[in-house]
Amino acid sequence: MQTVNIHEAKTNLSRLIALAGQGEAFVIAKAGKPLVKVTAIHTQNGEPSQRLGFMQGTMRIPDDFDRMGGEDIAGLFAGATE
Repeated sequence: MQTVNIHEAKTNLSRLIALAGQGEAFVIAKAGKPLVKVTAIHTQNGEPSQRLGFMQGTMRIPDDFDRMGGEDIAGLFAGATE
């Protein structure tokens, strides 16, 4: 497993991420001491993890969401005090 210092990791981040995505993990070190291990994220079946939409269907947004608290917010902008 390759170990790189922080400066080298910043300089070559795109290349290092591409390698990690192909299964070649690497370690980022600071002053020669290992800090973090970078590996690809995979699901149990070996496919890359899907993050977008992972909670789809678990929540409901009210139809009036964009109007909720409107009077209170307008009062805050107008400087109204309680």
